[in-house]
Amino acid sequence: MSNLSFNVKEFLKKASMAYGVSGHEFYNAASVVEEAMTGLVDEIRRDPLHNIIGYRKGDGEGHRPKVMLAGHMDEIGLLVKKIEERGFLRVTGIGVDPRVLPGHEVIVYGRRPLTGLVGVKPPHLIAPENAMKAQKMEDLFIDLGLPEEEVRKLVRVGDVVTYKRQVTELQGDVLSGKSMDDRAGVGVILVCLDELRKYKVPADVYGVATTQEEVGLRGATVATYGIKPDIGIAIDVCHAETPGVPEWRTSQLGKGPAIATGGNIHPKVFQGLKKAAEELGIPVQTEVAPGPTGTDAWAMQVSGEGVATGLVSIPLRYMHTSVETLSVGDVEKAGRLLAKFIAACDEAFVKELTTWN
Repeated sequence: MSNLSFNVKEFLKKASMAYGVSGHEFYNAASVVEEAMTGLVDEIRRDPLHNIIGYRKGDGEGHRPKVMLAGHMDEIGLLVKKIEERGFLRVTGIGVDPRVLPGHEVIVYGRRPLTGLVGVKPPHLIAPENAMKAQKMEDLFIDLGLPEEEVRKLVRVGDVVTYKRQVTELQGDVLSGKSMDDRAGVGVILVCLDELRKYKVPADVYGVATTQEEVGLRGATVATYGIKPDIGIAIDVCHAETPGVPEWRTSQLGKGPAIATGGNIHPKVFQGLKKAAEELGIPVQTEVAPGPTGTDAWAMQVSGEGVATGLVSIPLRYMHTSVETLSVGDVEKAGRLLAKFIAACDEAFVKELTTWN
């Protein structure tokens, strides 16, 4: 672990607990990010989609390139779809895997936060041929333990639901909790902004905690149009090695961040990120992405007249569950290599992005 002044582990623990389902980031998650970013940048603002945009003025004179970092702060969750007789809630998902929902404690954000649990028919009451099958979303419900009359006073159709989950510290530097996808990416940006204090930085840097990534990369799209960066780097998560998953589809937890290459990635940005890691002695992995990555990198690349784009990913186990698991060291290393890369993003490097010598 490096000697950072910014405590990324504590940020991840606090950010994981924050409430910010896609489209509802402004209630809690945005405030947590804004508080953590204060002091690391010259200016912080929110745009109409509630992206948190931190601006760090470059140290160079005259024309300064613009570098945009994007990590999404929205999380998966549920929406109340119907209030049934006896007060049970039917829900629909925003990125949630229904296979893992039964038995989970949740928080329903009604007129006040309400603790509930996801119920399902016990196997004793299901036809034998269906008893061991994964349940569909329409078969699940939330039980608040309240009479129907009180539920209808406190809950409305459209109210948001999140997992109720504490962060768990496993062995070594491994953390597990909800919404590490992609509060970890926001953590990387904050580490990078802290590390940039060590460098003379020729570029203006925009650290953006984006919104609504899980429902269409919307926050990154509007933020990129507003900033008009020369270089855009998304920071997200990728699948870490897990039993039963082919090795070629994963990266290794604790072995450093993964740097993507492929059609969504500018080759010289990829090379620059690899070079920065080598100069710092930071181990990195390569993630091959032949088409659109499904991350904010795709939105940035095709915005406006086009942006030279990169993608740095944190290996993560159990994506889109309440126990997303990562290595804090991978987050720190990603932030450090990004700072080193940005320190080399001068006007000459930006000009190289449109040449192929």
